[in-house]
This record gives sequence, C-alpha cells and structure tokens, in this order.
Amino acid sequence: MSDKYINPFTDFGFKKIFGEEANKDLLMDFLNQLLPERGVITDLVFLKTEQLGANETDRKAIYDLYCTNGKGEKFIIELQKAKQKYFKDRSLYYSTFAIQEQAQKGDWDYELQGVYTIAVMDFLFLDTSVGKTNVFRHDVQLMEIHKKEVFYDKLLFIYLEMPNFTKTLAELENNYEKWLYVLKNISSLEKMPDLFKGTIFSKIFDVAEIAKYGENEQRAYQDSLKYYRDLKNVMTTKYEEGIKEGIKVRNIEIAQNLKNKGFNVTEIAELTGLTEQEIKGLK
Repeated sequence: MSDKYINPFTDFGFKKIFGEEANKDLLMDFLNQLLPERGVITDLVFLKTEQLGANETDRKAIYDLYCTNGKGEKFIIELQKAKQKYFKDRSLYYSTFAIQEQAQKGDWDYELQGVYTIAVMDFLFLDTSVGKTNVFRHDVQLMEIHKKEVFYDKLLFIYLEMPNFTKTLAELENNYEKWLYVLKNISSLEKMPDLFKGTIFSKIFDVAEIAKYGENEQRAYQDSLKYYRDLKNVMTTKYEEGIKEGIKVRNIEIAQNLKNKGFNVTEIAELTGLTEQEIKGLK
C-alpha cells in the first residue's frame, strides 16, 4: 500500500508544509509552540535562503527556511536528515549570517534582534541509541559559567532529536507535543486521528495528502523520497558496518590477551569467534 501522506523529513515534504506562502500559518504556529516565551508571532516574511559572504570568495550558507517577524527577529529552520561530524559548527556558522546582515551603515549602537535556529533532526544528536534518554529537545544559549545564568538571550539554538520523541497519540498533552507527533508519524498514518480534527492540524493533513498533488508535484515528491530513503539506507549500512568492525576489533584485543596468557589457538577461536588463521597472525 502506498503512503497517503508525505514524509516531512524529505526536502519536498518539509518545504511543502512549512515553506509555502499559503501555509505560513503552519510555520507560525509551529514556532509559537517552540518559543512561547518570546511572544506570539503574528506575521512572518520568508527571506531568501541563500546567504552570501561579504566578498565573492567568502563561503555562503543555504538555509532550508529563513524568515523574519514584525520585530525583525530572524528564524532559521533546518531539516537535518543525517548526522554530520561538524554539525554544531555548521549551526553556529549559519547563524552568523543572520547576525551580520543586521549591521547598519553610519552611526549604529550595535543593538541586534534575536536569531533563533531550529534544527529538526531525523537522527540522534547527543546520544547513541533510541530510548537511552527521554530528552529529545536541547536548548543551547551563551551562559555565564560561574553563575549558571543565560548571558545573552537573543541567540538560541533548538535541536529536536525526533527519534527520541516517543510519546503515543494518547500521551500527547499539548499542541507542542502534537506538532512533534505529526512530524514524526504522519507519513505512516492512513487517516487523520480524531484528536486533530477541527484544529490547525487538519490543515497539515490536507496539505500533506499526496493524492491531491498534480503530476509534477507527485514526481518531485517521489524524487525527494527516493533521495531520503537512499540516504537512510547508506547511513544504516554505515552504522551496522561500524558496529561489526567495532566487535571485530574488540575480539582481536581479547584474543591477543588470551594468547599472551597461554591459551591455545582452538580455545581462543571458540571464545572470540575469530578464525584460527586470524589468531595465528597475532603477535
């Protein structure tokens, strides 16, 4: 059976739900649930997603979504499908473009508006396995270390580890959790749950219904879905191969210790799963 709703972790799906002018109310509601203490966002303007450096030779940043509200605060919304070695560095680097573009010519007192980066991640950021912790959200700010107080509240990074959000439909307590549930599970649902009817979430299910797309959009989505699945398969294979390699290295270490203690080759092979030839090759 083919999916009824798009996968929000595809580039097409993410931008279909959040990146179109007609669906701007969805993005505003999502940000309001994430940042309730910042005041209610009542308007948003999409900005160009490609940010250029001061010179032609400077590196550039390309955001998934970039927007500003009536106060001039900047919101960088990123979908991250796979783990990157320097993901923290990239998040910080990308935020600098939203800071620097606020510079004004002439007399300027350096007052800045807030810059908020939200990363929706389809992988584990700080932990090694699903279920190791129930913490799925990480809020990062500059802090005065000794007082343990926020030093600067206009720069905030929110990292959402979606694999660690495990609440069921019956456990959802508020719209914030409903958003996370929908983003994580909508592509596997066959119909909209009653809990979401008559709310803004009804629009999400309407926007995400694949059968309503024209031929070009359907093709674009399938291409995006194929890329997402290929990437996930590559990452899964890499992870599994890494585990196997780690086990092999550990067994070699054990075999070396056993060999040093006088165990014979047959005994070591039985205990470690290594071949006798591999064991004989150890020093």
